[in-house]
Amino acid sequence: MTPEELETAGLQYVVDGAVATITLHRPDVRNAQTPTMWRTLARLGEGIPEDVRVVVVRGANGIFSAGLDRRLLMPGGSDGQESVADLLVADDATMSATIDAYQQGFTWLMDPRFVSIAVVEGYAIGAGFQLALACDLRVAAEESFFCMKEAALGLVPDLTGTKPLVEAVGYARALEICATARNVPAEEAAAIGLVLSTVPGTELDATVDALVTALTAPLPGAVRETTALLKGAAERTLDDQRRLEREAQTRRFREMAALMGAQA
Repeated sequence: MTPEELETAGLQYVVDGAVATITLHRPDVRNAQTPTMWRTLARLGEGIPEDVRVVVVRGANGIFSAGLDRRLLMPGGSDGQESVADLLVADDATMSATIDAYQQGFTWLMDPRFVSIAVVEGYAIGAGFQLALACDLRVAAEESFFCMKEAALGLVPDLTGTKPLVEAVGYARALEICATARNVPAEEAAAIGLVLSTVPGTELDATVDALVTALTAPLPGAVRETTALLKGAAERTLDDQRRLEREAQTRRFREMAALMGAQA
């Protein structure tokens, strides 16, 4: 993907060894998101190198994301960009297919090939909250907050955020957060399991760096197999989970044996 395409989408993308960092970079609108950004995120996900083990998602200038760029909800407010307002005149099939394409910009972050981390500063609102929820782990600055704003606009969260939110905090709390569209402070988010940890903003980068170092220390196969085992574990039967554990461990033993043989 060219630098020009990334700039048009309001994104920055850097791969440094085993770590890929994606930065939402539209500081003039508090990193508000657009359909172009979502489609570009999906393309980035398709091209993540095989040796990347951690994907970090963050926002520029101390703000994660203010959610959807509201101008794109208004006819004529797109300045030539693809607009969400276009969906208002689309038929049901076209609307569904278009939203599905937008969702691909989020779902790839759930791939067990790597661990994804959302680094939340300032606030994560609406689509920003859902982008953070698409990540495996969330680390937040103490001063930040989350808000699922869609209900206040007469809409529903449709960028894959509902499932991970329920998995993180349970149905009742997820319903309350979505239906009231209230702000969830970082301290509360940590208490209810929405974020892994909260730290002062000045310590956020060091905390994320330490987490990335810890995640990349074990052998890649072990982390990937463990991630795949844990994803969906709550929905599987015990027998299915036991079988998957056996199959994964067999692959790990085979790889370890091959490594020891190569070192002998």
